[in-house]
Amino acid sequence: MEKEKGTKREEEEDQVVNPWAVSSKGKIDHDKLIDQFGCQRLDQYLVDRVFRLTSRPPHIFLRRNIFFAHRYLQDAFKVPLVIQLTDDEKCMWKNLTVEESKRLARENAKDIIACGFDISRTFIFSDFDYVGGAFYENMVKVAKCVTYNKVVGIFGFTGEDHIGKISFPPVQAVPSFPSSFPHLFSGKDKLRCLIPCAIDQGETGKMSATDAYSARYVTNSQKQIKTKVNKYDFSGGQDSVENHRKYGANLEEYGSGRILTGEVKKRLIDVLTELVERHQAARAAVTDENDTGAGEPQKFRIFGLKFFIFLYVIRGGKVEIHW
Repeated sequence: MEKEKGTKREEEEDQVVNPWAVSSKGKIDHDKLIDQFGCQRLDQYLVDRVFRLTSRPPHIFLRRNIFFAHRYLQDAFKVPLVIQLTDDEKCMWKNLTVEESKRLARENAKDIIACGFDISRTFIFSDFDYVGGAFYENMVKVAKCVTYNKVVGIFGFTGEDHIGKISFPPVQAVPSFPSSFPHLFSGKDKLRCLIPCAIDQGETGKMSATDAYSARYVTNSQKQIKTKVNKYDFSGGQDSVENHRKYGANLEEYGSGRILTGEVKKRLIDVLTELVERHQAARAAVTDENDTGAGEPQKFRIFGLKFFIFLYVIRGGKVEIHW
């Protein structure tokens, strides 16, 4: 029995996944995480249901079982999107000043707007500017339902963590309740909320914000993208042209061996460059007037509305490519 317990503890320690850290001795076992967190797998039935409900082909990331694409969901279902900029969380976890955290939040908002969300159905807010009123009332209600032991067990807080971290989870939880936004959803307190969120969300270990070469940023130039892809991206190709032609690669996209690594990387560079340059042009058109916090937002047209989407942003200034 003791041996079994020891083995289970070792397996659990092999990978650590929480909102602020992801680590593993090998690859992250997402199937284990799905079972551990009690999630439902995104199976073909759900993908087919999206098609039936929207009468449009599901996003390619849905069809490939990668993840939900946020803008696709808004376009497909024609529902409001609420985006929380957790500038207060940045301040508490990243050792930033309040002023710097607020500045980074506005920069994040510009990148989000540049992605092309429907501004008539999108409400972006920062915690520093918005928390209070009905939002704070819901925070108190949630806080009273969660014990200290439970929050420590969920988030792994220790005695060395300041109390700001321990008290933060309700701030992140209550945007999922429509009553937190009476100016948007007045009289619609029973609306359902869809939260697109990766199981290893937050400060994922896949890409490090402190390592300039670990991700392709929307601020990168064509030259930077080319250097990163050619020098740091693993392609899966064989060690020689002859072997690659004979055995193929270990990636589905060119596993037959008909095209070479250099050709695949060139195609990737072209796609990323076009995407980033388009985003940079859209971002340059964003002004303070259409940035977050510009005036009181109008109420959504919510006749017959069944649900809304909530998305939170914790990033620290640089936006990575996940499209």
